[in-house]
Amino acid sequence: MTSNDQPGEAAYKVLARELRQAILRRRFADGVRLPTEAELAAEHGVSRQTVRRAFQDLVADGLVHRVPGRGTFAAPREGQYLRQFGSIEDLMGLSLDTSLEVLRPLRRLVNVEAASRLRLDSDTVYTVVFRRLHEGNPFCHTAVHLHPAAGSALADVRTLATPGATSDATIIGLLDDRLPAPIAEAEQSITAAAADAPLAEALGCPPAAPLLRVDRTYLTTDGQPVELAVTHFLPEQYSYRIKLKRGLG
Repeated sequence: MTSNDQPGEAAYKVLARELRQAILRRRFADGVRLPTEAELAAEHGVSRQTVRRAFQDLVADGLVHRVPGRGTFAAPREGQYLRQFGSIEDLMGLSLDTSLEVLRPLRRLVNVEAASRLRLDSDTVYTVVFRRLHEGNPFCHTAVHLHPAAGSALADVRTLATPGATSDATIIGLLDDRLPAPIAEAEQSITAAAADAPLAEALGCPPAAPLLRVDRTYLTTDGQPVELAVTHFLPEQYSYRIKLKRGLG
């Protein structure tokens, strides 16, 4: 196991994280067979049951698929981020047919709440505010707060530094090429909110109109929060679906 292990963390979670990182770093290309349960058990000093439980997590994340009698294989990753986020595939897919329009360019500022949620020692984050358009119509408004290292990594992206600039990029897509560890998971909460004046103007809705607020914190494979995205959606433009499965055992 690695130095990223957390005290008291279940062995299968540690192994799943290490395998997830290896897959996301493309150690196993699409369709390549992973080591067998016996091989991984011997390499990591764990039981085959631990390996089996780790594989179950990776299957649930959509990172691998298992073929009886043949083994466990890395899943195809045509849609790179769709494959990394498991149960939020539909959310990530929304960015594929929308464009980003910068409302407030990326800048370094003090935001105590965002810094706390990103588990920073200081109060400084990098923030960029934009809206997404679908076929020219406002779809959502997002404020992205970044870990200083992540913000610095995007400092050379001219689109994010220019008010009114548009792009089909996503922040996590830009970060994926620049961070030492890739984004692997997200923590999410969903609440209702009323549109204040800036939100109403950006989304073209009446003030105090009901909006869906989605707060999402993205973490890298080593467990580091690097991005907090606070997004407000027009409810008539957005629906949220999640698949729930009964636990094993």
